[in-house]
Amino acid sequence: MTDKRPLLGAHMPTAGGVYKAIESGHAIGCDTVQVFTASPRQWRSPALSDDAVRSYKSACRECGISVTIAHDSYLINLAAPPGDILDKSRIAFRVELERAEALGIDYVVSHPGAHLGEGEGTAIERIIKSIDALHSETAGYRVKVAIETTAGQGTTLGYRFEQIARMIAGVRDPDRLVVCIDTCHLLAAGYDIRDAQSYAETMGQFDQIIGKDKLAVVHANDSQKPLGSKVDRHAHIGEGEIGLEGFRLLVNDPRVAGLPIIVETPDADTMHEVNVKRLRDLLA
Repeated sequence: MTDKRPLLGAHMPTAGGVYKAIESGHAIGCDTVQVFTASPRQWRSPALSDDAVRSYKSACRECGISVTIAHDSYLINLAAPPGDILDKSRIAFRVELERAEALGIDYVVSHPGAHLGEGEGTAIERIIKSIDALHSETAGYRVKVAIETTAGQGTTLGYRFEQIARMIAGVRDPDRLVVCIDTCHLLAAGYDIRDAQSYAETMGQFDQIIGKDKLAVVHANDSQKPLGSKVDRHAHIGEGEIGLEGFRLLVNDPRVAGLPIIVETPDADTMHEVNVKRLRDLLA
């Protein structure tokens, strides 16, 4: 077991300015913070001012938070059929990358998209083309895209490790793609992590199919719904179907040493501090 511990944090609100998320995260004991750099439910967002960028970077320095993450808009679907939604999605995602790069954010976490009835193969090829186009438009950027594992609701892709592996293998610049594991989504998709044996089996599959070097971010959320439900409903750490043992295995896994682990549980104002502490208390 390495002595290097994961960076524990939460998705923090940005009311009053994106830098506020850093300050409020630091105040509740976060080592790392995830933000929305703009409204996740609108296609267009105002440009970041120079003052906003300076304030964000200053807050990171003053709070000692060196790794930060952005989550992209919920509207974006890089797997959508050709047309207005796909065009808007590509533009909006490029803006997400531009904003993250300006702020010095390390990763933009993104759900890979939904095929909307067109089929998995066609949709994965469209995601690959979308990412290749975005990489071309943002050549030289430091920020990386972190494809998030999903619960498998509806026609959403990314709920099987094989799907994500195909996306990474298909793009021209795979070094710019990494993976974000969401614990709630894993369980809902049918990957068990509740005890030592099942955890080892699931993470062993990840290592074999995707590769442990691709794991860059973890979303730590318990699940309100049972194994294989394909329903994405987050619960507080230890209060859902995963239970504390699954999270104990996670935070002490050498795979996540030094990586950001982000809480996205309900009741952010009252429970993020509690849930981050629960994770920290599970560290060996």
